[in-house]
Amino acid sequence: MLYLKYRERFLPALQRRHGDVFGLRVPPYADDLVVFAAPEAIGEIFRADPRRLHAGEGNQILGFVMGKHSVLLADEDAHRRIRDLLMPAFNGAALRGYRSLIADLARTEVMTWQPGLDLPMLQAMNQLTLNVIIAVVFGVTDPAATTELIRRLGAIINIPAWMLAGYRFPILQRLAPWKRFADNQARIDAILYREIESRRAATDLHERKDVLSRLVHTRGDATAPLTDAELRDQLISLLLAGHETTAAALAWTLWELARHPELQTAARAAAQSGDHKYLEAVLKEGMRLHTVIASTARKLTEPTTIAGRQMSEGTVVNTSILLAHNDPRNHPQPHEFRPQRFMGTNPPTNTWLPFGGGVRRCLGAGFALTEGTVILSEILTRWELTATRVSEVSHVRNITTVPRHKAVVRLAPTAP
Repeated sequence: MLYLKYRERFLPALQRRHGDVFGLRVPPYADDLVVFAAPEAIGEIFRADPRRLHAGEGNQILGFVMGKHSVLLADEDAHRRIRDLLMPAFNGAALRGYRSLIADLARTEVMTWQPGLDLPMLQAMNQLTLNVIIAVVFGVTDPAATTELIRRLGAIINIPAWMLAGYRFPILQRLAPWKRFADNQARIDAILYREIESRRAATDLHERKDVLSRLVHTRGDATAPLTDAELRDQLISLLLAGHETTAAALAWTLWELARHPELQTAARAAAQSGDHKYLEAVLKEGMRLHTVIASTARKLTEPTTIAGRQMSEGTVVNTSILLAHNDPRNHPQPHEFRPQRFMGTNPPTNTWLPFGGGVRRCLGAGFALTEGTVILSEILTRWELTATRVSEVSHVRNITTVPRHKAVVRLAPTAP
């Protein structure tokens, strides 16, 4: 719990004392955790044989909500099969198809905003990205189902860390907080299974643009298609991995633009001219400066040596995204917001890691960047943003790092 809550102060302090490799005990998450911060060691982990480093086992704390078939929890052949079936829904052609859907949703939302309003961007981006998940990923169009999903999904998205930890102890699951969570999850599952059944019966799947329709339509060349249970688990995984992470990244990025008028002016010009490369650079820098997911984890299936450190079977190796993003050896003046870092060149390999790396790199990375740049474009073409606070601080919610004060900005219409 303390590790999750205070990692932004705790981990840098440990790095200063012990260097780029150090061990921890973080029960119930891991009794033997080794943190790696140097790009060379991180690259070694990402390139390692996935049979020796199980990322799925390293993520088992999320199993009770994501489901046993989740691509994030599977390893080896099971992971390879599910990933291969998911990939067509996130390739370049698919992303281009999602762009207009996301733009329509974002435009509809930002046009409801009012001049002079002090708007908590974290709250606004959570709402908008949830609408994107429901419409673009789940493909739900029924207003009643949408309303119920929005209400019920909040309980999954906002599950506190102590509930995550408690799921290791079956006796606790009889108590009210865990039972209410399970009942709510069962209702969400009923809606999703109904949508899956409807999609399987549809005759126009090849024309539909949402992710679920693409997944139902996908047929692997040498593997069985996804079952209903597997589809359910991927949808929930996409929700948890792609909703609040993107919302938090956008909230942090918009708050930084509100603090830096000259960069906001440049980003607005890019939005008006359709320069998505600059908007993507802005978003990437927001992700670097404010690390939403602190690390990735893999559990060793046999004794292994990484970066000269010998570790026993069962050790969890942790690649610290937080430390890599804030290391001046990787990013000069790391505490400055400088989108130019991502224009024309990229930071050194294994120093910018919001989507992890290797065979476990997030499948939705392209989707998240597309969604983020489209939303930034729709906001900046209509609104000028001014920060209402001198500073904003980090707060760990669930497994994500969000603005404690919700990144409130004041809205003014852009000049005609």
